[in-house]
Amino acid sequence: MAEELKNEATEETQEEAVSLNQEVEAQPEEEIEEQEVEEEVVAIDEEESDDVEEELDEESEDDSDDIDVKAIIKPKSAIKESSLDDFDWDAYEQESKLKSDALKGDLSDTYEKTLKSINDKEVVSGRVMAMNSREIVVNIGFKSDGILSRNELRYKEDLKVGDSIDVYIESQEDVNGQLLLSHRKARVLKSWDRVNEALENEEVIDGFVKCRTKGGLIVDVFGIEAFLPGSQIDVKPIRDYDIYVGKTMEFKVVKINNEFKNVVVSHKALIQDELEKQKVEIMSKLEKGQILEGVVKNVTSYGVFVDLGGVDGLIHITDLSWGRINHPNEIVELDQKIQVVILDFDETKKRIALGMKQLTPHPWDSLDENLKVNDRVKGKVVVIADYGAFIEIAPGVEGLVHVSEMSWSQHLRTAQDFLNVGDDVEAMILTLDREERKMSMGIKQLIPDPWESIGEKYPKGSKHNAVVRNFTNFGIFVELEEGVDGLIHISDLSWSKKIAHPAEFTKIGDKIDVVVLDVDIDNRRLSLGHKQLEENPWDVFETVFAIDSVHEGTITQVGDKGAIVALPYGVEGFVPKRHMNKEEGGQLAVNDKVEFNVIEFNKENKKIILSHSKVFKDKKVADGKPADKKANENQTPTNYTDKVEKTTLGDLGVLAELKSEMQEEEKAKAEEFLKKMEKKEENDSKE
Repeated sequence: MAEELKNEATEETQEEAVSLNQEVEAQPEEEIEEQEVEEEVVAIDEEESDDVEEELDEESEDDSDDIDVKAIIKPKSAIKESSLDDFDWDAYEQESKLKSDALKGDLSDTYEKTLKSINDKEVVSGRVMAMNSREIVVNIGFKSDGILSRNELRYKEDLKVGDSIDVYIESQEDVNGQLLLSHRKARVLKSWDRVNEALENEEVIDGFVKCRTKGGLIVDVFGIEAFLPGSQIDVKPIRDYDIYVGKTMEFKVVKINNEFKNVVVSHKALIQDELEKQKVEIMSKLEKGQILEGVVKNVTSYGVFVDLGGVDGLIHITDLSWGRINHPNEIVELDQKIQVVILDFDETKKRIALGMKQLTPHPWDSLDENLKVNDRVKGKVVVIADYGAFIEIAPGVEGLVHVSEMSWSQHLRTAQDFLNVGDDVEAMILTLDREERKMSMGIKQLIPDPWESIGEKYPKGSKHNAVVRNFTNFGIFVELEEGVDGLIHISDLSWSKKIAHPAEFTKIGDKIDVVVLDVDIDNRRLSLGHKQLEENPWDVFETVFAIDSVHEGTITQVGDKGAIVALPYGVEGFVPKRHMNKEEGGQLAVNDKVEFNVIEFNKENKKIILSHSKVFKDKKVADGKPADKKANENQTPTNYTDKVEKTTLGDLGVLAELKSEMQEEEKAKAEEFLKKMEKKEENDSKE
């Protein structure tokens, strides 16, 4: 019974499904969505039918006679109506969208599998797809091809379509969606890796010399411009770098600066090891005094480097010639073959000292045996120093002329004042030591010594004209002639002026008249004077500036104890502070021009003491006015003296007449001297 019910339900369900399909086919397009819903309902009905069948099978086993089939199976209309009301339209749309996205994803994955996975800033391999004179199309397996400039592959003249090249991905897409590639950057990056590898492994690499630059050459290594210093081209100095331009050579990378992207290569390093072996072998065979042939490799200011066949030696400039030379190129030139002798060598430092002059006899050995002291010789000035000059009388034979042997003058000078390098001079041999190979000479010995006849030419009291050479605090050194100097003491410059320093009186280079005061032949000294050319004015000043005489003067300097007064005829006097009071009060100041009374005259010490206050006090006394009590007390009782003097002279009339005559003569002499002094002052003022 259950089996029959099950078959019946199944048949009804199938009939409903068939009828629904027919209805869907008959419906217009706008009702397709509704039909799809109904199909869903049918599917649901089928699922419910299956469930019913399962329930029936279970119940049939227990009680097959009591089953109510109509109660279990719902009518078709009820099932359809219930399914449409409960259908989730949003879930259906979401499920449809997910199915569409999944399908697109599958298609995209399938497409992506046909393309390569690439990243920016990496180097990949590509294939040339097409090319013309300007551009090259490259396929790297990406969704689009890249384009390169033909200039980046100019070095590959045999490039053709289908060839593989390395490219650097700058960007997968630019603003236009174009793939950006660079072959030059890819080459540089790979080159840097290759260069670093060559440095680590000390590998020998090939490079192309592109051009010359300052201090060396530019070499193309793996597309990178490397620097080859001139000192690293070869073991010997290279003078012409251009002969290497355009050549392909082997190099070793010796230095890399990753920060500044600099590479330094060396060709010399390739043969350095072999040269070291050669040096060791050559050094082991060297001996002092051994004569070898070499080639001049380099010339410097201090010597010459000579290539001895794999090892270099130095000839110092002093070992090139027995004579003096200014530069080694006066003796040798580059690439010249020369013979040298080994003077010394150091195996540890690989240094060899060579010589050339040692191959010839020393000039002193061939010096004339008849040459002796006091002989006259001719030579050339080769070196000048402050202390003297070296004269070469033969190649390699020199003598020293000390500056003191150049002139009889005691005036200190340098050798440059007498001689210059290259001058031909004649000198006298003073000392000669053949063993020590030393010789001293003199030039002044060829002329007469002026001091031999100094007494005849410059007797005591004679007047001469001299040149001021030097100043000291105590006087002036003057030169009368070459080799004859004298000293004018500061006290012998002027009779009347007080001179603090000789520079106040004259200057170096000026001419000055002098008189010989003393001659010391043994010590070669002359004492000279300038003021002695004139008469001593103090003999006359004694009369002019007599005690109590009044003179006009000007204050020039004021000190603690008094002031200096400039008097007529260039004489200076001193006024004490207590005598500087003015009549109207106060004290005298600098530049005050007033009258002074002479209160003291000292001929020996050349001093004149003055007073200004005594002038107006004496006037008051003369006018009958009372003077100050103090002044009266200090006043000398002149009346008493006059009385005594009159009494004495009155008794001796003859002596009085004699005194009067002497006073008149002195007065005449004084007037004559004063006229001369006035005339001299006028001339000085004009000058």
